[in-house]
Amino acid sequence: MWKKGESSGHTQAVHDVRVDCDGDAVLYVVRQTGPACHTGAPTCFGEPAGSVLGRLVRTIGDRARTRPPGSYTASLLADGVARVAQKVGEEAVETVVAATAEDEGRLAGEAADLLFHLLVLLEARRVPFERVLEELERRAQ
Repeated sequence: MWKKGESSGHTQAVHDVRVDCDGDAVLYVVRQTGPACHTGAPTCFGEPAGSVLGRLVRTIGDRARTRPPGSYTASLLADGVARVAQKVGEEAVETVVAATAEDEGRLAGEAADLLFHLLVLLEARRVPFERVLEELERRAQ
């Protein structure tokens, strides 16, 4: 019998099991070590909502490891945590200004910049994005 992850080390530890209100569907919440799919994707079932953040986190991590020439992310990481934190502050202010004095398109753009730089800061400090999601989940309970 084949055991998923036996050769790759890409495993999934069950964190929670949830049953829907009718009792006819089961959802397993897992913590992954590596991707679940042979394609390198976190799931074999298509991309879930919010997957753009997951892809962005993976891209930022890749830039941190490979430091390709010409990469804005790599150069920002090379400047150090203080510089990345400064960028987060700048983007936060720009987001607030957009929220109070500009249109929805500008707010969306500034919010995207803020999220990007926050993810870079997490990478610079070696705080996994999953840790942030776990904290949000803990607070939601």
